Amino acid sequence: MLAELSRRGVPAVLVEGGGRAGQGAAYSTLEPAHLLNVRAEVMSARPDDPDHFSRFVEAEGGTAKDFAERRMFGRYLKGQLAEALANGGASLSDQAVGARRTDGGWRVALGKGGTVDAGALVLAIGNQPPEPPRAFAGAGPRFVNNPWSEEAREAEQAAAASGADVLLLGTGLTMVDSALSLDAAGHRGAILAVSRRGLIPRGHSELPGPPAPVTLDDVPAGNLLAIWRWLRRRSGQVDWRAAVDSLRPHTHALWQGLDGHQQKRFMRHARPWWDVHRHRIAPQVARKIREMIADGRLEIAAGRVRTATESGEGIEVEIARRGGKASETRSFGHVFNCTGPLGAIARTRNPLLRQLLDDGLVQPDPLGIALDVDEASRVAGAQRLWALGPMAKGKFWEIIAVPDIRVQVAHVASDIVAELGQR
Repeated sequence: MLAELSRRGVPAVLVEGGGRAGQGAAYSTLEPAHLLNVRAEVMSARPDDPDHFSRFVEAEGGTAKDFAERRMFGRYLKGQLAEALANGGASLSDQAVGARRTDGGWRVALGKGGTVDAGALVLAIGNQPPEPPRAFAGAGPRFVNNPWSEEAREAEQAAAASGADVLLLGTGLTMVDSALSLDAAGHRGAILAVSRRGLIPRGHSELPGPPAPVTLDDVPAGNLLAIWRWLRRRSGQVDWRAAVDSLRPHTHALWQGLDGHQQKRFMRHARPWWDVHRHRIAPQVARKIREMIADGRLEIAAGRVRTATESGEGIEVEIARRGGKASETRSFGHVFNCTGPLGAIARTRNPLLRQLLDDGLVQPDPLGIALDVDEASRVAGAQRLWALGPMAKGKFWEIIAVPDIRVQVAHVASDIVAELGQR
């Protein structure tokens, strides 16, 4: 956002107190095993220059077809931030803890004291840490709730040193990252990953097949079951990956074409299946996960945790496997919460969001997963306030990946220029 505004000549300030300015949680990783989930050729941060990141990768000896290391993409983003700062932008290493309306816009309170006045405010907070499962309320310090934290990195090293078994709650993309991190740290104990359905992300093809584009008119919009049946038929006609990817240009329209009841139905029943097919992992990563499973080092299970109790040098966990008649109790040296980002915005612990919600300056979207925004990403009921990425997920659904966010950012930057009367 800072880069887009700076290119438009709008002075802007980035407030980020987590030490990840320009990178966020996903791209601040230093682990070489963490790769992008798509090829470099689609990861440009600039909507007006689709080959921007590809050239960066090629300059470092790679190709546009690579699933580059995420830390490389992090360096790329830091370069974009540095360019924005050189063009007049500013960055504060602090946390925004509150915001109030002023006659000219917004006044943002900072955690270290002081304020920042601005004509417009953009909430680009990103994904938030998951909510701790109730069963782990008394699990002790060996339960790691935030898998993207420094605490998690230290716990991975401790788990590797002890060799004790590890439990991962969830079997999605975050589980994949945690399993790779544990492997890279040298952990050789058993890893059990548990989720309600036991589904794991599918991998990209080693050699991508031809695309199979469709128009929005080809898809039976407005009915979730009809869309699902169409996708199953289409996957029988072309490669299923191409069928899923063909919906990408239309996901916003398809999502908004569903009424609230059908959106909730998608969230309850279809989302896990959509996620593992839509948000795929690099072929190299898929191979590594398969190897870990084949070697008996990683087990994927469908089930749920009933109880968790701190015990000696670990955590005693009672697990009820799906379809099983009896539960089992196992001891784990560490447990990592890999259930994914917070899914209920009303339970946020972010101080800025908490204050804005409590004061009624922003409201949850009808699904309760993010903020209520309009088609222009403007926060409903607020003036000169926009929300980006995961903060607008209820409105757009597919708005968490770089190819989607970069378009949204460009539109919001243009909207801000028009609102503030600047060129």
